[in-house]
Amino acid sequence: MKKIMKLGCIDYLNCYPFYFHMFERNPIDGVEVIRAIPSDLNRMFAAGELDMSPISAGALADLDDNVLLVPHFCLSSEGYVNSVLLRSKLPIEELDNKKVGLTSASRTSVALLKILLHRYFKVNPIYELTPPNPDLTGLDASLVIGNDAMIEGPEKPSFIYDLGELWLRKTGFPVVFAVFAVRAEAAREFPRVIAAVIESYRLSLHCLEQEEALVVAKACAQYPDINYDVASYYHLFDYNFSERLRQALRFYLDAGSDIGLFPQNVPMRFLEIPEERAGL
Repeated sequence: MKKIMKLGCIDYLNCYPFYFHMFERNPIDGVEVIRAIPSDLNRMFAAGELDMSPISAGALADLDDNVLLVPHFCLSSEGYVNSVLLRSKLPIEELDNKKVGLTSASRTSVALLKILLHRYFKVNPIYELTPPNPDLTGLDASLVIGNDAMIEGPEKPSFIYDLGELWLRKTGFPVVFAVFAVRAEAAREFPRVIAAVIESYRLSLHCLEQEEALVVAKACAQYPDINYDVASYYHLFDYNFSERLRQALRFYLDAGSDIGLFPQNVPMRFLEIPEERAGL
């Protein structure tokens, strides 16, 4: 029986452009796509239940040495992103010793918030783990991400902070929210399938450039609860893992290490791409 490669997919609007081609144009033979929120993908990938997946940038610190990053792609933004928000009853400078809810949906954004509050705003709140989209009952502020941040809740918080915008203002760096990872054993077992996935991602991003209206329409059909200008939202992201974004990721990992969130010198090892595919 032919073995199937298990491929993760972040089940958020922001990751859909990578999967447009394989969902709508050309499914990849030998691939099972598993859609989930980032924290579930992080857990499954770390446990060896996924062969290839986007994972939270902050989850790199939890992985073993047998993990390789796809050098081409990431999920990042420079400044305002509108889907990583701190909703607060108080100004951010007044959150010292206040209760701040931390979403269970993603590792990257939790660490991002902790670094910002500790290092740049000099406040140390009391953190509480919350479901992905909590209300503010019993909390002074809460972190929400992804689709949940783009769906208007019943409460109208007094203050809403966009962490991408805060991070750029305080550090000068963009945020790399997610990277694409492959288990080393999967790279040996499924080289052709992994190459096909990488090519599909490339074609998907090309479709976003050349057929934006169609990609946006399909994304809206996938996530009908989101009332937002999706085309404008996609323009906020950079999906290409440039050298500048690698430097931004290194800064983030080192900043987290400095306050004890990550081990020192979290490694970034990259998947070697055959020369004939280097232009993907």
